Amino acid sequence: MSILIDEKTKLIIQGITGREGTFHGQRMLEYGTKVVAGVTPGKGGSEVFGIPVYDTVREAYLKTKADASILFVPPKFTAIGAYEAMDAGIPLVITIAEHVPVHDMMSVYNISKSTGSRVIGPNSFGVISPGKSKAGFMHDKIFTQGSVGIMSRSATNCYETVFLLTNNGIGQSTVIGIGGDMIPGSAFIDYLGMFEADEQTKVIVLIGEIGGSDEEAAAAFIRENVKKPVVALIAGKNAPRGTSMGHAGAIVSADGTGSAQNKEEKLLAAGVHIAEGTEHIVQIIKDLKCV
Repeated sequence: MSILIDEKTKLIIQGITGREGTFHGQRMLEYGTKVVAGVTPGKGGSEVFGIPVYDTVREAYLKTKADASILFVPPKFTAIGAYEAMDAGIPLVITIAEHVPVHDMMSVYNISKSTGSRVIGPNSFGVISPGKSKAGFMHDKIFTQGSVGIMSRSATNCYETVFLLTNNGIGQSTVIGIGGDMIPGSAFIDYLGMFEADEQTKVIVLIGEIGGSDEEAAAAFIRENVKKPVVALIAGKNAPRGTSMGHAGAIVSADGTGSAQNKEEKLLAAGVHIAEGTEHIVQIIKDLKCV
């Protein structure tokens, strides 16, 4: 099955006429993604690789009834682009840009709860259901279809994990880039139930990092609702307190809140298998013998 996107998903690309939108739009098409429309204000009526371009998301949605939209727009335009997609009724909105203003994402997050749209990112590599569809900029050659569902705040750790899994003959059902900015549109807890219900997914991998409380919330949800095996990696164990490490959201408070130790303790108590690195994730999955 997979979750979020599959071979039937109809995708809109906001910013399709820009450099990144055009470049990655072509690669999504080549992968087999059903890109049905692009949106760039002032460029309505034109085409990119045969894909019609509209001035507004609402117009594109009315013409195509798209299931998802991905934003290849600068950080300062991400919020207004997300507002437009949610207002048009797009159920899945994927935001790529890094360092979107915190106040903007607070507003996007709150609006998404009232519209019912699911927002992924910002600072996300996107979503891919291998062999079916991809909405993002990930290098799809390292992904292969299988039964491991992955959610990650870090693109690099995720790519390395996927590469190692694939090289060991272990495929993936759906891989989600949660995003590394301070205010994400959605968190691990929003997808755990979906992976639990997905018949294709046999193991869930959670790649977190220091900062925030998403992993602790995930641990509480897993304890009560998830029966499938879960493997977790928490990056940033040696980061000094009070210093942001790479991602805007990867910061341990002076009192220790958001530390790797606290996250691992909560996850262990929920029955999650804790990995010490990406290679260890693969070894744990092999030992579980369920894929």
